Amino acid sequence: MAFIDYYKTLGIAKTATDKEIKKAYRKLARKYHPDVNPNDETAKKKFQEVNEANEVLSNAENRKKYDKYGKDWKHAEEFEKQRQQQGNQQQYYQGQGGGFSESDYSDFFESMFSGGMGGRSRGGSVKFKGQDFNAELHLNLKDVYKTHKRTLTINGKNIRLTIPAGVKNGQVIKIKGHGGPGVNGGPKGNLHIKFSIANHTNFKRDKNNLYATVDLAMYKAILGGDITVDTFNGKVKLKIKAETQNETKVKLKGKGFPVYKKEGQFGDLYITYKIKTPTNLTDKEKELFEELAKLR
Repeated sequence: MAFIDYYKTLGIAKTATDKEIKKAYRKLARKYHPDVNPNDETAKKKFQEVNEANEVLSNAENRKKYDKYGKDWKHAEEFEKQRQQQGNQQQYYQGQGGGFSESDYSDFFESMFSGGMGGRSRGGSVKFKGQDFNAELHLNLKDVYKTHKRTLTINGKNIRLTIPAGVKNGQVIKIKGHGGPGVNGGPKGNLHIKFSIANHTNFKRDKNNLYATVDLAMYKAILGGDITVDTFNGKVKLKIKAETQNETKVKLKGKGFPVYKKEGQFGDLYITYKIKTPTNLTDKEKELFEELAKLR
């Protein structure tokens, strides 16, 4: 791919401001627009070149890459990764030349990806890893309590995915080789899936532990007894000690959330008792409470 001087295409200097770039583009776009030049292939080609130059230079990030890497600006990230791995070699070149010009940059760029590093294809072209894809998968908390399979459609392709139990909200997993195709025989990119997990249950999740609040009748708290409470995967019977106080916490070991990629391991469930004071008392109940108050 030959180097194209986008600044020259738009007729502006490399120090041009965003306003100057926009002004130059609009002027040339009007001049070479197909509606103004019907059946003029030369004007059509110029119009395409002007649009291409504007797309790069009007975007601050793309312009920065273009100014630094010339015709290879689209592969700036790949170059940076390789350059970090070849830190000593980079220092040598910078020490010898004090930096790169647009004319000699491309040769150095290709040399970084060739030779013993396996960066070239047989035809001499530089290989590049394909683009990574990013997707967000929305699930409910109950969906990730057990390992299950899902079929996702990414860019028109169905991908059968196993979702391990215990996946966390915001967690990102990588599926190798399911991104964009490589360039010049390079490897495919990867697919990064971010999990967005909504919690519509009565349990609060903190890592592998679950937390819940259970209402406890005042009589049961005072006298003790048995109650049945919900856990994430069923009900359990609990014994209430006599004279249980409000905000008492109990731990149900192993009744929390599954630990990610550790089959059979679970966090704990912590329950907080909220003692409910009775309402709508009858006259007899009020009388009895008054007698209790006198005894105390």
